[in-house]
Amino acid sequence: MNFKDKVVYQIYPKSYCDTNGDGIGDLPGIISKLDYLHDLGVDYLWLNPIYPSPQRDNGYDVADYCAIDPAYGSMADFERLCEEAEKRGIHIMLDMVFNHTSTAHLWFQKALAGEEKYRRYYLFRPGKADGSAPTNWQSKFGGPAWAYAPEVGQYYLHLFDETQADLDWSNPDVRAELAAIVNFWRGKGVHGFRFDVINLISKRAFEDDPNYFDGRQYYTDGPHVHAWLQELNRASFGQDPDSFTVGEMSSTTLAACVHYAGTESGELSSVFTFHHLKVDYKNQQKWALQPFDFAALKTLISDWQTGMAAGNAWNALFWNNHDQPRALSRFGNDREHHHASATMLASVLHCLRGTPYIYQGEEIGMTNAYFDDIDDYRDVESTNLYAELTAQGRPAAEIHTLLRARSRDNARTPMQWDSSPQAGFSSGTPWLRVNPNYPRINAADAVRDPHSIYHHYRSLIALRKQESVIQDGDYTLLLADHPQIFAYRRDNADAELIVLANFYDEATSAALPLETLARPGDYQLLLGNYPAAPALSAHTPLRPYEAIIYLRRK
Repeated sequence: MNFKDKVVYQIYPKSYCDTNGDGIGDLPGIISKLDYLHDLGVDYLWLNPIYPSPQRDNGYDVADYCAIDPAYGSMADFERLCEEAEKRGIHIMLDMVFNHTSTAHLWFQKALAGEEKYRRYYLFRPGKADGSAPTNWQSKFGGPAWAYAPEVGQYYLHLFDETQADLDWSNPDVRAELAAIVNFWRGKGVHGFRFDVINLISKRAFEDDPNYFDGRQYYTDGPHVHAWLQELNRASFGQDPDSFTVGEMSSTTLAACVHYAGTESGELSSVFTFHHLKVDYKNQQKWALQPFDFAALKTLISDWQTGMAAGNAWNALFWNNHDQPRALSRFGNDREHHHASATMLASVLHCLRGTPYIYQGEEIGMTNAYFDDIDDYRDVESTNLYAELTAQGRPAAEIHTLLRARSRDNARTPMQWDSSPQAGFSSGTPWLRVNPNYPRINAADAVRDPHSIYHHYRSLIALRKQESVIQDGDYTLLLADHPQIFAYRRDNADAELIVLANFYDEATSAALPLETLARPGDYQLLLGNYPAAPALSAHTPLRPYEAIIYLRRK
């Protein structure tokens, strides 16, 4: 399947559309919005986990991989979603959480009950001679990465929450079970699969980290991960010529990703990486704020563009997801330049080499929530941080500044459908407060306005399908040292594309060296985010957050 012209739309089901008034989004709600998504032009709908779960980690603690959580609907609802989406040329992409299960999963419960077969499904290990945990590794959610199970007299590994027990992929029975799960959903008509933290499945050794960092050197991009992904490919999704897969890669490298998503690797179609979303982390610490490092952002995006292309591998392109604050509030100006900065960010991303992902609400310019009451937050990471910093004596105003910038709830507020109460998301009380700006930022108004952010996204999606140079052109960074402009060229046998984008609220100009261009008059304006855009020249002026895309046919 050619996936180079495709665009994925990510849905956080809990916050998308609630049809029964319980305040939680559901599958019938997604079905009710399929025409909206079809009109937008997207090809895949990635759904965050919809399986039965205790919800300790928002569904990434799966208790049953082959069922639907009643909060979201029924299996019949899911089957209807697949059927109705297919009628509109849209595929479903499901989240496969295969590094770990919930401790509520039947496999883990059988392990605790003494069934040896299932004990071998997990990474149980005896403690040290003094009774302490097998290693000093730290969980990614804080605290030790091992929990003691008195029922079996051993510790089990959990790289995430203590209710998320890591699976032992070295057990062929585990790998067979996981392939069967993929095939179960393939039988329902699913062609897309997103694999959560999939590069953590192969553990190198169970040793103390001498630097007491967190142990990631012992389980990231491990020695068997490629062989196991190749096996999973052959046993499941690789049997489907229409399959499209993406792996979430934690703390990975470019070299590793060339293997994961190389066309000859027999592993995955593409990968998610996060390096570019840490450029505003002071000292690489999430809760330490600093203005984003624009030079680093350009370098990271460019290095991955050229490096993945050199390895004939494919990348996911995204600014937003369910774990990230809204990019518009982070890299743009969501108040004075709401429209311009939203469309600028979209223009830069959608003309790159890779598969663009749109996170729900991004296409209408949804912003951070800017909550100022801790009771408005639901994200356990955010509430824990508030409690911890309060106990340290940090002022509440200072803590709220951090949460308004970084909380995951910024991305999880309900989708803003219209200006009616609760933004048209629910007739009841939403599980998470609606962003107060919904009367002026909502889908109904955006669809009606031909100059809206939504229609700019529609144009970008259409261009990807129309122009082969966006799908497969070479990438070259231009104006690498410019302090305000991100400029690049895409080039193939058919056409040359030039993208100019001003990332700041001050006007500037793009002094393109003439020797890098054909005759400026040969470039036509393809799309801009202001009512009128200047022609390409040796000194193209750019207004605040202006983005312009030019095309030259060959």
